[in-house]
Amino acid sequence: MRRRVVFLDRDGVINKLVYRDGGWFSPQRFSEFVLEDGISEVSEELKRSGFDLIVVTNQPDIARGKLSRRDLHLMNQMVSTTLQPLDIFVCPHDTDDNCECRKPLPGMLLTAIYKYDIDKASSFLIGDRLVDAKAAISAGVKPIILEKHYSLESGRIKNLVPRVTSLQDALVMVRAADR
Repeated sequence: MRRRVVFLDRDGVINKLVYRDGGWFSPQRFSEFVLEDGISEVSEELKRSGFDLIVVTNQPDIARGKLSRRDLHLMNQMVSTTLQPLDIFVCPHDTDDNCECRKPLPGMLLTAIYKYDIDKASSFLIGDRLVDAKAAISAGVKPIILEKHYSLESGRIKNLVPRVTSLQDALVMVRAADR
């Protein structure tokens, strides 16, 4: 039987963003890494509902020299210990690197789909930005946008993507679509 998966974006979904330089950004040090309220409970409920979890995250601060591999490892270790996902896929590239894995391209999702024999039509991606939704759609996975005050982006796709305001609402949406 093919796996059903909920892909989770990391920053803004699993962990809180950090306010610096007038905006909201990914943590650059492990000491800044704080899990979102309710993420542990929602991940357990998703697993009880028959979904595996896979984390897919852009981390361009590695290429930019602002995030050390050690801090990234510690962050991923916390996510692994707390949520116990099937896997964590990281794109360490910057925009100019022209890689296939950086969202909005679907590379990380397609790699996971092939590696774990995932049923795309029965799988979801919960993200907080339109790049997450675009990657999901390109990979054939259902997108859900967790709206945050910083993720009010424009574009045609915005009106086509289901949006929720909490992790619990995302869980409800996954369960409802699964029926």
